[in-house]
This record gives sequence, structure tokens and C-alpha cells, in this order.
Amino acid sequence: MPTILIVEDEPKMREGLKDNLTIEGYEVDATGDGGEGLSKLTGGSYDLALLDVMLPTMSGFDILKNAREKGVSTPIIMLTAKGEEIDRVLGLELGADDYVLKPFSLRELLARVKAVMRRADPAALASGESVTIGRLVVDLEAYTAACDGKTVQMTAREFEVLKYLWSHRNHNVSRETLLNEVWGYDATPTTRTIDNFIVRLRQKIEEDPANPRHIVTVHGAGYRLIP
Repeated sequence: MPTILIVEDEPKMREGLKDNLTIEGYEVDATGDGGEGLSKLTGGSYDLALLDVMLPTMSGFDILKNAREKGVSTPIIMLTAKGEEIDRVLGLELGADDYVLKPFSLRELLARVKAVMRRADPAALASGESVTIGRLVVDLEAYTAACDGKTVQMTAREFEVLKYLWSHRNHNVSRETLLNEVWGYDATPTTRTIDNFIVRLRQKIEEDPANPRHIVTVHGAGYRLIP
């Protein structure tokens, strides 16, 4: 049974989400405190986490940032009442897999949860042939990666960025294209959003991330993946 962590400080919303997700067949753990949420996320084993942005003791953004820095690859959906684009972009930059703006319908949230979990679940994807990209041996269908025989943790979104670049290897791919094709929504291009993902990918792929040979910057055009 898939397990979902909810970190939401509004009691009614937290209990409502917990009840509805339980009805849908998920096992649910929930807390209203940011610090406790981080401890649960980094110390537990969850298939997905729903993080509110505004929380006591620690914001959802801080939880997200700390978790990703600790190597937690659990898919994360941000729940936020903030509609400003900068907040949505910040969450994506820090490693969120998706976001849902409050107020939202239960149907919308469940659809997002299922979509994110489906992308992150290797068992739901047919394993294909592995490809070698720099130091990594990657199965882009099963979302698995290894370096020198050891598993490399990557988020579902990192795999999706890499998969898109691989499918367009040796061609220039703009930041705008990556935002629209990988995240699936029309966002005003923000170089930091894509650049931060590229930095993380280079750290895993390149022998010398400061002087990349496989994911190269094409000034004025975006990026190019060179196998």
C-alpha cells in the first residue's frame, strides 16, 4: 500500500486530506509541524509527500530544501495559497515535483498525486535498455541510475529532464522548452529553475562538473546533451 506524508498545519484540511487519501487506498501519516515533517520525511519511507508552504517552526520550502540536500528523492507536491509565480518557481528550483494552489478540488489533487507517483514508480514503467551518459548508466524508462555499480539517487523530475535531453541529444534545447515539456505548463521562462536542475545533473554525470563535457551550455540557446 503506497504511503503518503502530509505536512499541513490547518487541522481541518489535514484531516480532510488524510481521510480522503485513506479512502483512495493510501496509508497516510500526517503532522502539522514543519520540524516534525522534516524529521518524518528524512527518517521514514514514503511514496509521496504533500507539503504546505506556510508551517510552524519550518516552512515547506525549508523542508524541501533540507530533504533534497540530504538525498531524499521522495516525490513532493507543494500545497500553497500563494499564487505568485516566484513562489511556484522557487518550489520547482528546490526540487518539488509539482505544486497545487489552494483552494483546490479533491479531484485535482488526486490526479496530481497519481500522476507524480506513476512517474516516480519504476514498477509502473517498462524497463528499457540502459544508456551511458558520462559517469552514469541510466535506464530512462525504469528511472534507475548507477555509477560504478552503485545506485545513484535521483528525483523523478531529474530523470524527466535527463530523459528529454537524451531524446534530443546533440541538439540544442532551450530552457523554455524544458519548462513547458517537462513540467507541462506554460510558465514564464526562469533560467534559475532549469539551471539548478542542470547543476544537480552535472554533479552526478560529469567527471568535472565545473567543466562539463556531456551537458554543455549553449549560450543564448540553452543546453545540449552530448553522449
